Order: sequence, then C-alpha cells, then structure tokens
Amino acid sequence: MYSVKDILETKGYDCITVDPDATVYEALKKMAGNNVGAVLVLKNEKVQGIFSERDYARKLVLMGKTSRDSKVEELMTDRVYAVKPVTTINECMKLMTDNRVRHLPVMDEGEKLLGIVSIGDVVNKIIQAQNNTINQLEDYIVGKR
Repeated sequence: MYSVKDILETKGYDCITVDPDATVYEALKKMAGNNVGAVLVLKNEKVQGIFSERDYARKLVLMGKTSRDSKVEELMTDRVYAVKPVTTINECMKLMTDNRVRHLPVMDEGEKLLGIVSIGDVVNKIIQAQNNTINQLEDYIVGKR
C-alpha cells in the first residue's frame, strides 16, 4: 500500500506558504505562479490555516471585499487536517472525503511541516496502484512472473 511518503518522494517536498498578514491578492498571485490551488498559512513555522481557491470564491467574493484590501487570515480555513508520512493513501482519501477537504499538510512527529498532498496527488497514486495490480494479474494469467 502506498503512503504519503511515496507521494512526496515523487512530487517533491516543496510547499507553497504565505504569512497570515499577506493580502489575498499576494496569495492568489503566488498560487497562480506555482500552479497550485491552495497555500498553507504559516506563522513562526507553525501552520495556522490553509487558503484555497474555494476560500476566495466562497468568502471574499460573496462578502463583497477586494483581494488587495483583505488579509489571508480573515478568509483562510483555520481547521487543517494534517497527515504523517506513514499515512496510507486510502487513509488520506477517507480523511479528505469525510471532511470535504482537498489538501492535507504533511507533518513529522515534531509537527514540522514536510509538504502537502492534494486530492489529485492521492487519486494519481491510487490509479498507479491499480495499474500495477492489473499488470501483475495480466503477467500471472499469461505465465510471466
């Protein structure tokens, strides 16, 4: 079974972050520049929350505010569900589905940020696992080992 560590070893440990006092505009610019749908909000190297495209669409726009005048901390989601490198991809999928989130920060035992996994990362790894199983079964059927 694949784990979060397997995902991070493939995609890398880079994690895009912003400060809580950054403007929403700065966060959106950073997200667009890195082609990501969310950034973690860090203060003193501790995760304070996550800011996503969903936060922008559902909060800022509907509240009639502007991205240049609003701080990330006003709109971020402060309830963050984190995982460890040993967490399985099935556990990630369940956590994401149960809590309707699309991104999970990865923390070590000391709560140090190691990276982030997205729903896309998890789905891609599940597809890879299924393809591996199919290939093994096909090899077994035709007598390859």
